[in-house]
Amino acid sequence: MEIAVFSTKPYDQAYFEKYAQDQAHEFSFFETSLNRHTANLTIDFDAVVVFVNDSVDKATIEILSTNGIQLIALRCAGFNNVDVEAAQKKNIKIVRVPAYSPEAVAEHAVALILTLNRKTHKAYNRVREGNFSLNGLMGFNLHGKTVGVIGTGTIGATFCRVMKGFGCNLVAFDVQESAELKELGVTFLSLNEVFKQADIISLHCPLNEQTQHLINKKSIAMMKDGVMIINTSRGALVDTEDAINGLSSKKIGYLGIDVYEQEENLFYQDLSESIIQDDLLLRLNSFPNVLITSHQAYFTKEAMKEITTTTLVNIDAFSKGQELENEVK
Repeated sequence: MEIAVFSTKPYDQAYFEKYAQDQAHEFSFFETSLNRHTANLTIDFDAVVVFVNDSVDKATIEILSTNGIQLIALRCAGFNNVDVEAAQKKNIKIVRVPAYSPEAVAEHAVALILTLNRKTHKAYNRVREGNFSLNGLMGFNLHGKTVGVIGTGTIGATFCRVMKGFGCNLVAFDVQESAELKELGVTFLSLNEVFKQADIISLHCPLNEQTQHLINKKSIAMMKDGVMIINTSRGALVDTEDAINGLSSKKIGYLGIDVYEQEENLFYQDLSESIIQDDLLLRLNSFPNVLITSHQAYFTKEAMKEITTTTLVNIDAFSKGQELENEVK
């Protein structure tokens, strides 16, 4: 098969070339993202490999279908950026990587919590400048704090186990409650009760119609004063303007995000010599109690290997007419 890989960075290409050596497929790597304006690059290809910020909407799928694309292989778990119904109408199969390294994302969420709390990023910069003052660096003990986990799938469950090790009280919301997590000591509550009780709220749920802007003016009003909110899932789970208002009023005491609503034209690029036009992001960056990373929670050696090998297995199964274990339907 001839396969076009979009949104490719050097590390993506390196992993594909390393693990695809024994496959009979030909890969072409494009740094540009896939969308309706770049979809014509898929002429003469059989399949596309896409990532989180590729826009595979109805218009894009129309072009893919015309060009003979038979398979959309997501090298990620989420598929909210793909019009699944439009693809099915064109008989284009969709596969994904449902789980790659839950530890990678869970551990990054913990890193955001610890950094925001103990202000290690600020301490590092101070010491490098010869400033050894502790003023403004006071944090709090995680031990005994109530951590609210929204979404207890593989990543959320892993996060629960890590935070249990810190001695935290764990409350959670999920449409499917986990007996295993209950045995661990996690208390499942209604979503509103999680908002009300938690000192720290960590989001580990998919983005869909029910969860879009889950963190908004109404839900923020229910939370404790000074709440810490962590998002390593999808940017649109948080209404950015409402979060900014919550930070301004000091209702939100800390905000750590690895994802952002409008990240598509920002993340994964070096814009250090550019004037960033996103006013909301600039406002977020102006708060001393906000920590933003650029969708790197998944970015470990173990996760990259799993993402690449699972994507290759998905492609190989399709090419051989085998059952697609990771098909999106």
